[in-house]
Amino acid sequence: MSEREDLLRSIGNTIRDYRAGDLPTPTPEHVDRWVQQFDEAVQIPMLREMDHVLKQTYFSLEGVTGFLRGLLQTEKLAGKDPCAFWRGVHFLDIQGGGNSQTDMLALFDAILRERCGFGIEDCGGDNAVYLYLDDGIFTGNRVRRDLEAWIRDQAPVNATLHIVSIALHSGGQYYAGRYITNAATSAGKSISVTWWRAIELEDRKTYSSTADVLRPIAIPNDAAVHAYVQAMGYPPTLRQPGNVGGNALFSSDEGKNLLEQEFLKAGARIRQICPNLGATQRPLGHMTLDTLGFGSLIVTFRNCPNNAPLALWLGDPWYPLFPRTTNAQTEIMRMFADLTKDESP
Repeated sequence: MSEREDLLRSIGNTIRDYRAGDLPTPTPEHVDRWVQQFDEAVQIPMLREMDHVLKQTYFSLEGVTGFLRGLLQTEKLAGKDPCAFWRGVHFLDIQGGGNSQTDMLALFDAILRERCGFGIEDCGGDNAVYLYLDDGIFTGNRVRRDLEAWIRDQAPVNATLHIVSIALHSGGQYYAGRYITNAATSAGKSISVTWWRAIELEDRKTYSSTADVLRPIAIPNDAAVHAYVQAMGYPPTLRQPGNVGGNALFSSDEGKNLLEQEFLKAGARIRQICPNLGATQRPLGHMTLDTLGFGSLIVTFRNCPNNAPLALWLGDPWYPLFPRTTNAQTEIMRMFADLTKDESP
C-alpha cells in the first residue's frame, strides 16, 4: 500500500463517525476527492499534516462521551458525592442558534442516568448552581449573548455558573467573560463563573506566535489572497515562525506553515467562486473582525464549526472534507419535526 493510500485510510478512520447517520461514513475516496482540489505537489504533505492534526483536534462521539463521564465525577467540580451535586444543578438550554447545546445535554443526560439513575429534568431544585454546556467556544459571541440575556432576564440575584465546553479558545473566554461580568454588574447580580474544558487553545492576537490556530507567517504569492488582503481594512496579523503552539497540535512549524498557506489560498479562491458568501466568512474561518479568519481546526463528530477554514467545510462548487450543518438548516429541521411529530401513526 502506498503512503497516499495509508494516509487517506488513516484520516478516514479518524473521522469515521462524522455526522454518523446523517452523512455516508467518510471513506479514503472522500478524503482523496477533497485533497485533489489542492496543487498536486502539496497533496501528500497536506495529508501527512492533516493526519497528524486531526488525531488531536477531531473529537469523536467516544471522545466527547469520555470527557463528559470524567466531568461528572471530577471532584474539584462535583465533590465527593457527584450524584448529590448534579441533582442540585440547573442545566441551561438557552442557546440562541444551532442545536449543539441540546445535543450535548442529551449526551450528558444519558451519562447521568447511567451513573446516578436520574436525568437532567430531575435536577435543579432550590440550589442556585447552573451549567452552560456546549461543544466549543470560539470567538465567544454565542456564549456571551446567551448568558447576557439569561443573566438579565432569568438568573437569580446570587448564582454559581459553570461553563463547560469540549474546546475553549482563550480569546473567546476572555471576550465573553468580560461581557458576562458586565451583564451581572448591570443587573445587580452576583454570578460566580468557572470555566471547564477538555482542551484550551491559544488564539489571542497578542500571543499569535504561540497560537494553536492557523495564523500565517507570511502572505503567499497568490493573486486571490493578495486581492483579499488589499480589500482588508487593517493589515493582517502574522505570526513569527518557529513555534507550533502550546498544545503541539502540529507535527512541526513547517507542517503548520503548509496548512496556513494552502488553506489561506484555497479560502481566498473559494470566496471568489462563491460570491454570495458574507464578509465574515473569511478564508481561514468565520470572524466578525476584518482578519484572514479565525483558523480553528477543532471538529466534533456532530459538526464542523464555521470558524474552521472554508476549505474544510464549504460546499458547492468546492468539495468539503466536513460538510457542515448550518444553524439555519438546524432550525428548519427542528421546525419540521415540531410540525410533523403529531402526524406519526
